[in-house]
Amino acid sequence: MNSPDTQRCPMVDFVNLISGKWAIPILYRLIVIGAPVRFSALQRAIAPITQKELTKQLRLFEQRGLVRRTVYAEVPPRVEYEITALGRSLRPTLDSLAGWMRGHADQLLRAPHLAPEQPN
Repeated sequence: MNSPDTQRCPMVDFVNLISGKWAIPILYRLIVIGAPVRFSALQRAIAPITQKELTKQLRLFEQRGLVRRTVYAEVPPRVEYEITALGRSLRPTLDSLAGWMRGHADQLLRAPHLAPEQPN
């Protein structure tokens, strides 16, 4: 039997799974869209993310079963991304986080460490 001291914290596992500045915005946008979306449209929806970072995150999500990538044999090739059922199961959690942020944004963004830096 595992004692509380030897059990892994599920939040550590979650953060390791969904890590990176852009991870949650990408997943949330795919969940909200709820349909296949082309890379360029996804990149515009999450601007100012770079192509390199979006590619990296989408590959990780695909490996983890959160996102499905479909390549169409067309010229030029068309690639679409779509959230999987496993990825969609994150919706209540991400909706809750979004609601919490909306409810506390004024207080949190007013904190001195989050205030925009002033030029010297």
